Amino acid sequence: MKTSTEMKTFPEIKLFDTRFHKVRVQELIDYLIEAAKSKKKTIVGHVNIRAMNFAYEKSWYRDFLNKADLVFCDGFGVLLGAKFSGYSIQSVYRMTAPDYIEDLALKCEKENLSLFLLAGKPGVVDKAIAKLLGIAPNLRIQGHNGYFDKSGKENDLVIEKINEFQPNILYIGFGMPLQERWILDNFNKIETSVFLPLGACLDFYTDSIYRGPRWLTDNGLEWLTRLITEPTRLSDRYLIGIPLFFYRVLKQRITQGVIENR
Repeated sequence: MKTSTEMKTFPEIKLFDTRFHKVRVQELIDYLIEAAKSKKKTIVGHVNIRAMNFAYEKSWYRDFLNKADLVFCDGFGVLLGAKFSGYSIQSVYRMTAPDYIEDLALKCEKENLSLFLLAGKPGVVDKAIAKLLGIAPNLRIQGHNGYFDKSGKENDLVIEKINEFQPNILYIGFGMPLQERWILDNFNKIETSVFLPLGACLDFYTDSIYRGPRWLTDNGLEWLTRLITEPTRLSDRYLIGIPLFFYRVLKQRITQGVIENR
């Protein structure tokens, strides 16, 4: 996996030997636009508690994040973990994709850059495209749902559709860790400048999944709404995943303290 190395760099934070960057939302959008213009293949990843747990458990996933060109923070829990580990970091360095996707679309329209959405159940992408064209009518945009066989002929047909469009930015929303694995497996086959895995962004953006009231989402409690609305599917992710993450942060902090005091 060879990616761009000539873009602007940002300060790094490292937890569990996995790094992400201190980047603000406007800096992220500017980075995406410049990467899209560069014609070099660039991967922009993101971390939340679930991603950090995957990175702790799966070496390939940790390598994906560590080799990505930029990794932004999409979770208050990760910020808290970083603060507890001694880093100076504020909430401005955390962002969620549904909150800035329209700003990105407007910037793409202004710079004549194209966007391909590969995510969601059938119909979700169509809703997202219609909504984005409502605020950026000249945006060059296409899409395809994320419910297809990620290998074999069906996968090849989807890649063929992407390559016919040759998007500057390819948004992939299959959920973790499937979307990252798919990028690695198909990196050399796809003609795009920017790979941007963003999970369930389009589901939230189109209100296909309820995010919860703004006072919850703005204060790192969006997971609570999701747990209440989908308890069977998400109970392990949140009721086990969140305590496990903070246990691992505490364990790392204690281990580092022991080493420093030797």
